[in-house]
Amino acid sequence: MNREAAALWDRAQTALESARTLAASDPDGAASRAYYAAFYAVSAVFAEEDRLFTKHTAVAAAVHRDLVRAGRVSAEAGRSYTWLMRLRQTGDYGQEFRVTAEEAEEAVRRADSLVSEVAGMIG
Repeated sequence: MNREAAALWDRAQTALESARTLAASDPDGAASRAYYAAFYAVSAVFAEEDRLFTKHTAVAAAVHRDLVRAGRVSAEAGRSYTWLMRLRQTGDYGQEFRVTAEEAEEAVRRADSLVSEVAGMIG
């Protein structure tokens, strides 16, 4: 695993653990950390291929184009990535809208599943 991918993979693991810890006490924070766990995990896959992105939307597009459509990950992983990205928007910028405890638990579950699915792609 190259250095960039290793650093991103480490961040994915840390973010996932933080999401688990925050789920009951801070659902908004948990949603953000769950999304970042997925973001860092797929970014590690792309870093292994010497592909780095500067925008979250570019990573999301690459997930669907280069991982889901290419058959490298399941369609469910792609749906989860998009769902996590949207939920993070609510958690971080939702103003009067908040992430529920149930949504936070679902976010942790989806992030864990996605991270597990891409783990085999990391050197």
